[in-house]
Amino acid sequence: MYIIEVTLRGNPLGLSVQRKEKVGALELYSQISEAMKQGHPAVLELTCERSTEKRVAVVSNEVTAVQVSEKTASGVDGTARPGFFAAGD
Repeated sequence: MYIIEVTLRGNPLGLSVQRKEKVGALELYSQISEAMKQGHPAVLELTCERSTEKRVAVVSNEVTAVQVSEKTASGVDGTARPGFFAAGD
């Protein structure tokens, strides 16, 4: 399972959705990062493959960061998150 986490401007909490396959996770990551590069606002509708009822729509110019990570059995919450603030690493 792969987690795609999106950080929004002015929001301290990230939004996340999951993909079962690495290819799907990387495609969604690319879609979001390309929308960020475009510079004009567009609505991105994100769905979660693990919790199919989970849906969220965000405006692309409000996205400040996107990351993809693989969910593993290690860690407190079962995820291995990349980045500078990974606790316990």
